[in-house]
Amino acid sequence: MAASGFSDLREKLKSMTPHRDDYGNKYRASNGSGKGRKRKYRESDDDEYEHSDDSSDLREQEARRVRSSVVQLSIFTPEECARIEERIDEVVAKAEAGLYREHTVDRAPLRNKYFFGEGYTYGAQLERRGPGQERLYRKGEVDEIPSWVHELVINRLVSNGVIPEGFVNSAVINDYQPGGCIVSHVDPLHIFARPIVSVSFFSDSALCFGCRFQFKPIRVSEPVFVLPVRRGSVTVLSGYAADDITHCIRPQDIKERRAVIILRKTKPDAPRLDSDSPLSSSPALRSAPLKAKCSHRKADPDAAHRPRVLEMDKEENRHPSLSRHRHHSASSENYRRREEDLDKHQESSGRKVKMRRH
Repeated sequence: MAASGFSDLREKLKSMTPHRDDYGNKYRASNGSGKGRKRKYRESDDDEYEHSDDSSDLREQEARRVRSSVVQLSIFTPEECARIEERIDEVVAKAEAGLYREHTVDRAPLRNKYFFGEGYTYGAQLERRGPGQERLYRKGEVDEIPSWVHELVINRLVSNGVIPEGFVNSAVINDYQPGGCIVSHVDPLHIFARPIVSVSFFSDSALCFGCRFQFKPIRVSEPVFVLPVRRGSVTVLSGYAADDITHCIRPQDIKERRAVIILRKTKPDAPRLDSDSPLSSSPALRSAPLKAKCSHRKADPDAAHRPRVLEMDKEENRHPSLSRHRHHSASSENYRRREEDLDKHQESSGRKVKMRRH
């Protein structure tokens, strides 16, 4: 040590990595005595990032903005809820029997949608993905809003001043099984006017704002704001909560069967699928009607806490399997041609070669 001019190993290590000490000094200088707002967090062994307490302040501001643009009302009694829930069960039974038009029913694992009045394409149904690409189906491609929705739900909301008369022309019933979810989204701004009105049935749940979803297995980040939704409660989204932050239903928040009726008004200039679209009702382009899908699977209360495969995962997995199939077919064809060429060569040369198949 003496030969190199250092009497202490720590001094030698400092001299070899001066940038660390300089960084610490600059950091302390810029933050007073090290008590500033910035702190360093380690996300993994290979990744460090700076985190500011300001982010928690921003999240709190966001939460206040969401809270100020959400209205919740208790309008429906338990007896009224029971009557409406019977009607929802009738909708499910008619769908199982195949009595609705093709685009009225949209099935996904642990969640079914029933479009009435107006329906639209979204998610994996889109040719081009992303916000603003959603399109209304052509008129007549989904069933009309059932009379009981008008009588038992919409009229009550009108009489209580929640929405004006004639506002609703689109009603969607989302029917969730335990562990079901709907990923973070904003109801398409170019399709639906505001407010967005929903009424909850069967059980209590929660609507979360500002979450991020990850898949395989499914994981959901901490929400900016959690809004409890009780059976029979009416939730009205407008302003910031409807337009500027995503909302979702997390798997862990659906512990029992839950249904929600979403009531909206489409904009007069909302884009529709044209006759050239593969999802249009043109007889030449439209696929055969789907048969009713009957499921005998019982709801599992623990499903909310287990990883599961979503429809979007299946969509992603479908492409590799197709490419493997094509590759296998091409390889088989090439193999057959090589065999034929070899047979011709054998006949011309008079030699016999035994081929081994693998």
